[in-house]
Amino acid sequence: MRYRLTFVAGLALGYVLGTRAGRERYEQLKKSARQVAQNPAVRNTAETAAQQGRVAAGKAFHAVSEKVGDHVPDSVAERVRSLRERNTNGAVEDDWGTSNT
Repeated sequence: MRYRLTFVAGLALGYVLGTRAGRERYEQLKKSARQVAQNPAVRNTAETAAQQGRVAAGKAFHAVSEKVGDHVPDSVAERVRSLRERNTNGAVEDDWGTSNT
């Protein structure tokens, strides 16, 4: 409950400060965020993190599939197979437009 109250208090404070700052400050923050997101170092770090996440997910998939074995319903197994086949090529873009490299 304490965390929920802290979150609500932070949300209210952010709203009040945001409305006082006005549209001009919002546009400045938006421009700064866009510049940070387009920074090559940030993009490389994000891509590296995504790659490490995919590797960890692959390892977890193999570990779970060894333990679960044939206990997975056929419909779920078929869906996983179709998703894996769809993304066999490393350059295929996902739903958000990022590459799977």
